[in-house]
This record gives sequence, C-alpha cells and structure tokens, in this order.
Amino acid sequence: MATIYRPDRATSCARPLFMVSVSAGFPSPAEDYIEGRLDLNRHLIKHPAATFFVRVAGDSMIDAGIHPGDILVVDRALEPKDASVVIAVLDGELTVKRLARREGKLYLVPDNRAYPPLEIQPDMEFEVWGVVTSVIHHL
Repeated sequence: MATIYRPDRATSCARPLFMVSVSAGFPSPAEDYIEGRLDLNRHLIKHPAATFFVRVAGDSMIDAGIHPGDILVVDRALEPKDASVVIAVLDGELTVKRLARREGKLYLVPDNRAYPPLEIQPDMEFEVWGVVTSVIHHL
C-alpha cells in the first residue's frame, strides 16, 4: 500500500530564482540575474487543503517521466479529464495511470507498452483520488 503525505505549509524554503534560462552550452555568470525567491510550496501546490504527495512504486508510467521512487504532487480539487494522469483506487489498491475515455468506456492506461490498458468494469470498486500535477524526480 502506498504512503500518503500531506503538505506542510508551515515550512518555507525560498531559494533564489534566476530570470534567465540556464544554458546547456557555454556557462555564463548568473549573480546579476537573480529575479527573486521561489518557494516550492507556492509553486507546486495550488490547493493546499486538497493536495497530497505519494511515492511511486513500479514502472507502469515510465514513458510519462514517472519513475519508481518519484514523489507525485496530487491535487484532489482538480477535475480529471481525458488523458489526465490520476491517482485512482481500483479494488482497494492505489494506482497511478492515465485516464482515458474511448467509445463510451473508461480506461486506466499505463505509459509503458509492457502493460495493457485496463477497462473499468461496473463491478470494480473505482474512484479517482486526484490529478497528478507535478513529479519530483531525482537524477
């Protein structure tokens, strides 16, 4: 079972935000370009009361850039749309998949060709818990 984390809005870790893009070529001095400070809580969390974090296990979403061990920022206030990456409860288990509507049917679709799409059947326990808005991924 996945561990769910709630955001701690009492903390703040504002870091410098540079107003120029980073060059992947020849380096340039950056101190003259500091625009302000960036608080990642404010940048990643739009609806604090409806947001939670969850850590990824498995590789079914690897082609979407979601890897095992990544932390997902999930917003329950957003309405899931076709092609949204969602956290869903399927028969009592949490899963991260892309939501798809095709020909009047609902599917949970992995972003890894090694896994097949799963059609949601009427007898399945199914609920969308929230929409994934960001992925925190270590290199």
